[in-house]
Amino acid sequence: MWRKTATLLSRTARSWKRLHTAANRRLDHAAATATAPSKPRAPTLAALRNSATPRHHPLFLQVPRRSMFIQTSITPNPNSVKFLPGTVVMEDERTCDFPTFRAASRSPLARHLFQVDGVVGVMYGPDFITVSKREDVDWSVLRPEIFSVIMDFFTSGEALFPADGDSADDAAAAGGRSDTEILDTDPEHVAMIKELLETRIKPAVAEDGGSILYCGFEEETGTVLLEMQGACSSCSSSSVTLKNGVENMMRHYIPEVKAVREVKSPERQRLEAESAKMLADLEQRMHS
Repeated sequence: MWRKTATLLSRTARSWKRLHTAANRRLDHAAATATAPSKPRAPTLAALRNSATPRHHPLFLQVPRRSMFIQTSITPNPNSVKFLPGTVVMEDERTCDFPTFRAASRSPLARHLFQVDGVVGVMYGPDFITVSKREDVDWSVLRPEIFSVIMDFFTSGEALFPADGDSADDAAAAGGRSDTEILDTDPEHVAMIKELLETRIKPAVAEDGGSILYCGFEEETGTVLLEMQGACSSCSSSSVTLKNGVENMMRHYIPEVKAVREVKSPERQRLEAESAKMLADLEQRMHS
């Protein structure tokens, strides 16, 4: 009897040992599964495309303040940078250029930016602000001040173009007829020039923080007159852009176009003349 009992106990012990071993193995497997890093998924085509082609240039800075992020994007012009506040700047995909401090009086944001020492030009785009500087000033000095001006303006709720006083007409002008609006009096080739500018050329130039203003067409010579704005206005490669890019495209699609020439619009000439006179008067007062 004792022998049978011992045998039974021995078998029971072996069974418990097997059960205990199996339970430990299951626990070890569960722990390993929970703690082991999961195998990374293969990247999708969309993910590879997004990582390979960022929306902005690789060199950018994000600055948070009051739930607002401002990105900066480099342009082909080393003296111009795009600032993207993450909100709409100009409605209806329009642009507005401020080549001088005198012109900046139309908008409080542009006026405040011109008050930053070293800023010589401001341009509004649909979702960006291009700021141009003097060549002898470093961006590391200007960026913090420009960030502060842009952040303070957009968090204040102030209007980009105040609807009071002399600024009312300027606001209406900024939102009024576009330079590429096709008129009933436009010949077919002029309408095609405006359409090509609006749909193909301006969006490409805006990526570099600039804009192109249509100023007219010389029927006798077949020359399209354009004004470069923003980052393009003081860029050393703007002439290459006009000849190799804009002119070739227009000549390809529109036989009437023979050449493209950069000009300054009458409005810009007037503003530059007023600004030069104001600076001359200021210097004269300082030396008198």
